[in-house]
Amino acid sequence: MADRRLQIFHAVARHLSFTKAADALFMTQPAVTFQIKQLEEQYATRLFERRHGSIALTPAGELAYEYAGRILALNDEMDQRLGELTGEMRGALLVGASTTIAEFLLPRVLGEFNALYPQVRARLIVGNSETIENQVAANSLDVGLIEAPGKLATLASQVCCVDELQVICAPDHPLAHSRHLSASELVDYEFISREPGSGTREITDAYFSAQGIAPERLKTQMELGSPEALKGVVATGLGFSIVSRAVAEKEILHGTLVGIPLNPILQRDLHLIHPRDRFQSKLLTTFISFARRKLKEQVA
Repeated sequence: MADRRLQIFHAVARHLSFTKAADALFMTQPAVTFQIKQLEEQYATRLFERRHGSIALTPAGELAYEYAGRILALNDEMDQRLGELTGEMRGALLVGASTTIAEFLLPRVLGEFNALYPQVRARLIVGNSETIENQVAANSLDVGLIEAPGKLATLASQVCCVDELQVICAPDHPLAHSRHLSASELVDYEFISREPGSGTREITDAYFSAQGIAPERLKTQMELGSPEALKGVVATGLGFSIVSRAVAEKEILHGTLVGIPLNPILQRDLHLIHPRDRFQSKLLTTFISFARRKLKEQVA
């Protein structure tokens, strides 16, 4: 029931891109631009500053973005509550996930959940753990799945499953024939790392520190924001990396990468986060329970 122009404005403000908003909304860019122009004419103010190749929110746009998020969240909550009264699970579900979870664990969960509840409109937003946590705290997302415990006091955080991380390298890499590897055995080899802010980066830095090796001692050759890019570089033989076992499962099976356990073993808890004091609809509580059960099955 929310004004369509408000939904379009919120998408443009979130992406800071007319093109990305149009893609997310399955609209053409001219149609998105027209709707934003109408909204600006309605309020007699500019909501965006147009720059060379980019846009930014004006002070009025910042205010409108804050209210639009609250209005759309209330609209979704009303939709869910009315659905509950009729016994039907329906409404929008905004799920955020860190890159590893989004690409390798969550697609099956969302697919099976949609099959059970076809009236639910799930949307997946991908970012590193820090980004997802901030968006859940800002109520831009209903729920998030991240690779480290939530740090913000406004969020409730619960473990949904345990994930093992391991070393990966090319089959012809000097480490490839090892049965297991300690932190001290890795410091002399080139390391392909995830980017700062990544949950994987945080857990590997903590692991090396706990083993008495400062992360700065590692021969870090690259920092990459995508597990796919990371695997591609490692497959060339340039260096080793440390990733979730689920990330390289297919490549290890096909022989293009080798997976080697760490000694001591490196495990982490994957966390499900949501606003602590926000109303939890039946849809949200059902999804949380479903996701925890399915993720545990996948990493078992």
